[in-house]
Amino acid sequence: MGFINSLLEIVGLGIGVPLGLVVGYFLFLRFEPKDVKDPLSRPLHEFDTHSLLDLLPEVPLWVKHPDFHRVDWLNRFLRYMWPYLDQAICNLIRSSAQPIFGEYVGSYQIKALEFEKLSLGTLPPAIHGVKVHETNENELVLEPAIRWAGNPNIILVLKLLFLRIRVQPQVDFGLKLFNGDMMAIPLLYQSVQEIIRKQIANLYLWPQTLEIPILDGPVGAIKKPVGILHVKVIQARKLLKMDLLGTSDPYVKLSLSGEKLPAKRTTVKMNNLNPEWNESFNLTVKDLQSQVLELHVYDWEKFGTHDKLGMQVVPLTLISSHEPKEFTLNLVKNQNLNDPHNKKPRGQLMVELSYHPLKEDSHRLSGPLERHESQSSESEVIERPNEEASQNCQAGLLLVTVQGAEDVDGMHHTNPYALVLFRGEEKKTKLVKRTRDPCWNEEFQFVLEEAPLKEEIRIQVMSRRTKFCFHFKESLGYVDINLSDVVFNGHINEKFHLINSRNGVVHVEIRWEMT
Repeated sequence: MGFINSLLEIVGLGIGVPLGLVVGYFLFLRFEPKDVKDPLSRPLHEFDTHSLLDLLPEVPLWVKHPDFHRVDWLNRFLRYMWPYLDQAICNLIRSSAQPIFGEYVGSYQIKALEFEKLSLGTLPPAIHGVKVHETNENELVLEPAIRWAGNPNIILVLKLLFLRIRVQPQVDFGLKLFNGDMMAIPLLYQSVQEIIRKQIANLYLWPQTLEIPILDGPVGAIKKPVGILHVKVIQARKLLKMDLLGTSDPYVKLSLSGEKLPAKRTTVKMNNLNPEWNESFNLTVKDLQSQVLELHVYDWEKFGTHDKLGMQVVPLTLISSHEPKEFTLNLVKNQNLNDPHNKKPRGQLMVELSYHPLKEDSHRLSGPLERHESQSSESEVIERPNEEASQNCQAGLLLVTVQGAEDVDGMHHTNPYALVLFRGEEKKTKLVKRTRDPCWNEEFQFVLEEAPLKEEIRIQVMSRRTKFCFHFKESLGYVDINLSDVVFNGHINEKFHLINSRNGVVHVEIRWEMT
């Protein structure tokens, strides 16, 4: 019987396997199931808020926010500092929550409410990018994209009369009564976790506003210019020898403290330890009481960094208005009086300084312009003040603020920035990626020896590629602004239609401050 059973098993296996393969082929490959339907696709605007909350975690960051900046250096910093940050944050949470918990202890039969365990785990959050918006002079908006798949351990203990409830929502959720876990009830655990997930999603998936006051309004506001500092770099004596041949190639950089503008610089005097420059510069003063003039002397190098020969500062409070004053400055290495290197002689620098305050608005050249219509033309003709007033035009400061633009569009790319062209100088704003309505709000200054009565300034909106493209730059439109109105009125603040643009406009504010 044993032999017959073995023989039947072999025969059955030989027949069953091929038969099963044939039946499976016809059932699962040859015949298409009739109950399978095509997936339904719906436009995004048809989804409600709850459906979008379920979809958003699956959408890549570059689709939602393509203009985020990478901050890998910040993530490395977080990894190194996370053990200390974890401890500091948990201590802050405990100290902040303790008075809140204290309000409930003693009421509602609550005996104690405290953290049994509180740790954010060993995995730090990851910042996937930061988006920066410069809205105006007093506001900077940062939009960080933070993701955290951590391993926190947070247990909150609530002690009632004879109950002890432990809540651990981040990692797990437990509700124990009489040493029994209520979360063991079927479907209750999944329902609670889904509620927690959606409530947390409402907090971090949608934009939230966090206002951080850095300075008070009057202090934090950017100050307006109050005057012009005329600096004449005359000469230097007995500078240090930095080159192999026993000489130096000196030049001077000068700037005012608290300014973000590039420093002015003289020409380079080759192979000279006693150079003479006699070069003049104009700097814009915003706070006569606190600002100082910083003068740095460098040795020019064709390759590599330039060696520092010495420096010195001059407080603006030492300068009288409209009266030139010469200063002979002993150069030092730095402003630290206790530094022994400052005892070494580094030469002297001679400069001539004079300060010219700007006039108030009440002392302007003229009041509002008077206009009349010409009989031969419908265009307005500006009736200028008398010739005597025009001759009294003095030096001053031209302040150009490019606020933003609207409806600018390029044929190949739209990454707009603005150029300010005046008297051969070219200054430009920052580039804003992929937008037709950029907001720059950047100010540029031009110190002039005389009023620009018969001159124009050009504001040109350009676009530059940010990725591979055959068209590197293209113009989105320009406008030429006559400065005569600015001189006589003191300022203009208008939106101008861009030439060579279909609907584009640029918002510009220009002020003229006389000395």
